[in-house]
Amino acid sequence: MTTEMVHEPDRIKTYPRWEWLRKGRMPHIWCPGCGLGSATSYFIEAMEKLELPKERIAVVSGIGCTGRIAGYLNVDSFHTTHGRAIPFATGLQLTRPDMKVVVFSGDGDLFAIGGNHLIHAARRNMSMTVLCVNNFTYGMTGGQLGPTTPMHARSSTSPYGNYEHPFNLSHMAYASGATYVARWTVLHGNQLIETIAEAVNKLGFSFVEILAPCPTGYGRPNKIGSGLDEMRFYRENSVIRHNIDPVEAEIDLHNRIVVGKFVDIDKPTYIQTMNEGVSRAQRVF
Repeated sequence: MTTEMVHEPDRIKTYPRWEWLRKGRMPHIWCPGCGLGSATSYFIEAMEKLELPKERIAVVSGIGCTGRIAGYLNVDSFHTTHGRAIPFATGLQLTRPDMKVVVFSGDGDLFAIGGNHLIHAARRNMSMTVLCVNNFTYGMTGGQLGPTTPMHARSSTSPYGNYEHPFNLSHMAYASGATYVARWTVLHGNQLIETIAEAVNKLGFSFVEILAPCPTGYGRPNKIGSGLDEMRFYRENSVIRHNIDPVEAEIDLHNRIVVGKFVDIDKPTYIQTMNEGVSRAQRVF
């Protein structure tokens, strides 16, 4: 074991919010330049902004680089099986409606093997917040082509470019029934903190897409460069457009990235609708 690893738990005490982290899980596994550390910090700052006590927060994740966030956060958390974070979160939300249930996972976990679960949780308007870190690749398992990899982008399984049309995650979430939909890059720190806080406070199914660098699995084969280079790419290519139809927010490898808060509407949650139905049935019978 290196000296650096021995002292890592002590070093994180210099982080002003280190009490939100599980010291025993450090050092983390993320590559240099990865955006997941920033995404985690923004989440912590959003929870402090809401002044939520840790015992009222539950974080659920699936498999993948983003899935490790649940294990690093010092709150009630569940690191579940691949693609099954949302069913676990649904059960938790139904049995503990007093909890703020947050699903924190990646684009592959949530929209590939877990896509069907996301669609139906949004359709039911389950009260949960889904934070989806989209880095356009399966980062943990070798940088393979994923459901969000842009057209013509290279990956370990598409060395000559991707010929499959990718999902527009924000449009898919809205079309499925989400009441709150937003997208930001990890460069947009202040906006992400505000957005995550709003999404967690929102009744119903809220969805936040977080674009983050994966310099190892995505940046390298597409010659974007380091994580810092990818952040520069975000700065030069992001355009903020609030309140647009998410269908207009497709991501293209060579065009600008549309970010902003796209959807913020109100409709009854699953539990509200269920309680009304039970009350109506009791009056009838």
